[in-house]
Amino acid sequence: MEHPPKSARLRFARLFQTSRRFIPSVLRMPDSTVKIEGARFIVTMDPERRIIGDGTVVVQGQRILHVGKATELAEFQADRVIDARNMLLTPGFCNGHMHISYAHATRGIFPDDLGSDYLPNVFKLQSVMTAEEEYHTSLLGITELLKYGTTTFMDPGTTKYLDRCMDAYEQAGCRIIVGTQVVDRPNLLNLPVSSTADAIQSVETTIREFDGRLDGRVSAWAMPFAPNFASDELLTECKRLANEYDTGLTLHYNNGQHYVESSLKETGMRPTQYLEKLGILGGNVTLAHMLGVDASEVEVLARTGTRAVVVPTAAVKGGAGITQSGLLPEMLDAGMVVGLGTDAGNNSNLIETNRAMYLIAVLYKDARQDSRAIPAETALEMATIQGAEALGLDSEIGSLEPGKKADLVMFDTRSAEWQTLFNPINNLVYNADGRSVHTVMVDGKIVVENHKPQFVDEWELIQKVQGIGEDMLARTGLSFPPRWPVV
Repeated sequence: MEHPPKSARLRFARLFQTSRRFIPSVLRMPDSTVKIEGARFIVTMDPERRIIGDGTVVVQGQRILHVGKATELAEFQADRVIDARNMLLTPGFCNGHMHISYAHATRGIFPDDLGSDYLPNVFKLQSVMTAEEEYHTSLLGITELLKYGTTTFMDPGTTKYLDRCMDAYEQAGCRIIVGTQVVDRPNLLNLPVSSTADAIQSVETTIREFDGRLDGRVSAWAMPFAPNFASDELLTECKRLANEYDTGLTLHYNNGQHYVESSLKETGMRPTQYLEKLGILGGNVTLAHMLGVDASEVEVLARTGTRAVVVPTAAVKGGAGITQSGLLPEMLDAGMVVGLGTDAGNNSNLIETNRAMYLIAVLYKDARQDSRAIPAETALEMATIQGAEALGLDSEIGSLEPGKKADLVMFDTRSAEWQTLFNPINNLVYNADGRSVHTVMVDGKIVVENHKPQFVDEWELIQKVQGIGEDMLARTGLSFPPRWPVV
């Protein structure tokens, strides 16, 4: 079946919404309303960056209807009222780079000094996963993300069984960007190599089949793994497909010295300049990691409107030199849109956006010996409205404004780490972590309430995934015991 591009589908959806006004009310069911009343602070992330004290948010169906002072909305009647006293409300966080499907099954097994053997072992383990194993492992990763306030994330193409994992996305209620990771060049990472034609076909099939699924909560992008693992033809065809289907393209962009030198030798250009020559860059392209670029490349990326996601959690654990050679302050100064990611739960081990915000807000202060580098407000923007823009979703999510999707997080401030509370941005970025997330809503649906996921028995799932990990290690024969004796 032929599917129109996203722009056409969105036009149809708007037409349908407009036509609903003319349907007699007796023939349609009104959307239910939820009133989140009297929050201590609402961090709106709107264009004025307003923080509303003693505020109320009204949600109707999937969208935000009102945001304002509690006194202004006191008389508004709703189907459900949530007491938000002592709560801080934020938009749902965006994680722009998170391999969701395989890591939690064997999380934490790899020693710190595994070095270049790390990724081949990761993908060897992933290669033996079954569809059922990937479903349960994905669901556990999503549970952790949602519990700690991340409502939208990009899985950069490593999910093998999207059909089965779609059940996990539906069950959890998350918002996700998916794709099929493709490689058509030999590599040392145990990534399966396809012919160029098969890789292009796989990308298009995935976009056509999955983009717009689950009432629009699923987007599908073109996802060649990295430019040094892809031929020029594969890269240019993936960009063409992203343009044709009005969607996005993402690449791992962690450019080591060997790749930079080979690019200069073979093309006479640094990797970013060569991507521009090929026509790959642009406003629907998001590059992840962003290490190994120089100032001339930042200029190219900013000029072309190319977006970025930095991944401090993985970089600092892997000793990647994010503060020694990373140019995040320069990217922001150049006007680039930059979001935050965490990578997989078995390299950074950490997938919590709060802690990623903290890292990005402190690392460059120390590296540049400048306390003005990456203020808390910028770190929060990268996790919310700018993170949404890096994923092409800022018209729908990333801020608490009327008309936007109701993706929001309620932090309970009644704990020691929140005290004392005068500047909520400083407390959120520097003091708090995901353990104080009380309630999470995605698309107007409560998915976490009173710290508990509403869509799964978390402990039962944990035990299931523990067994999956043990079985995967047995099947592959891999073993990474702790350095200290377990007696």
